[in-house]
This record gives sequence, C-alpha cells and structure tokens, in this order.
Amino acid sequence: MASLRLDDQLCFGLYSASRAVTSLYRVVLEDLDLTYPQYLVMLALWEQDHRLVKELGTALNLDSGTLSPLLKRLQTAGLVARNRQADDERSVRVSLTDAGKALHEKARGIPDVIGAAMSMDEAGLARMRAELDRLTESVNRYRDACSPA
Repeated sequence: MASLRLDDQLCFGLYSASRAVTSLYRVVLEDLDLTYPQYLVMLALWEQDHRLVKELGTALNLDSGTLSPLLKRLQTAGLVARNRQADDERSVRVSLTDAGKALHEKARGIPDVIGAAMSMDEAGLARMRAELDRLTESVNRYRDACSPA
C-alpha cells in the first residue's frame, strides 16, 4: 500500500522544488524589475515577438484572465505594446518595445545562475526539462482520460 506520509508524496516534492526555484527567480529578477510570471511572458516574446494574446496564453498555459493583467503591467513598465487587430477587434497583438528588447541582453545570464543554483550543467538541465515535459504530458493525458466529456 502506498504511503500517505507527506515526505513520501511526489506532489510535495514537486511543490517544494517549484517554490524554491520560483523564490530564486524572484531574487535574480529584482535587477530586471520583473516578477517571475512577467519574466515568462518576456521569454515567450524574446523567442517570438509580435504574438497574439491567445498565442501567448497557449505558449505559457495561462488563460486571458491571468495573462491580461501581466501584459498591462508590462505595458505600463514600457516593455511591451498591445495593439488591437484591425481585422478582428477581439484580437490583441503584443510586441516588444525597444526597452523590452534591450532587457533581453540584461537577462542573458539568468539561465546560468539558475543552473548553478541547481548544481546542473547544460546536459543535466536538458535531461531534467525533458523528464518534466514527459511528466506533464503523461499527467495531462491521464487527467483528460479521466475527465467527463
């Protein structure tokens, strides 16, 4: 029979690791004046600029109710611009401003800091990422199979 001890639960290990990593990001991101969720948005835009809000939501696994306030704060900070599409007023395209593009250079060292804190080289981080992706996909498939249609 599986143990119900807290320390034996995978969920608690994942939760604890997530909190520790997010806390580290909070410290590292202070110099950029970004929160962790804002950093994730910026990462997505540095990867591919001029994205629709819907595309960002899909990439980040965030709904528009969570994403919209993040984008508003990033716009207020002068890092992104939001523009409604002329052909579809409901669609909003998000683009980096010059300040948002410049911030990319300041953020370049963050992955190295995180890797060092995790005591992992690039290969170890890649293996961890692949395993986390596999775990996420597996759990999502299982959840979807168990959910009523």
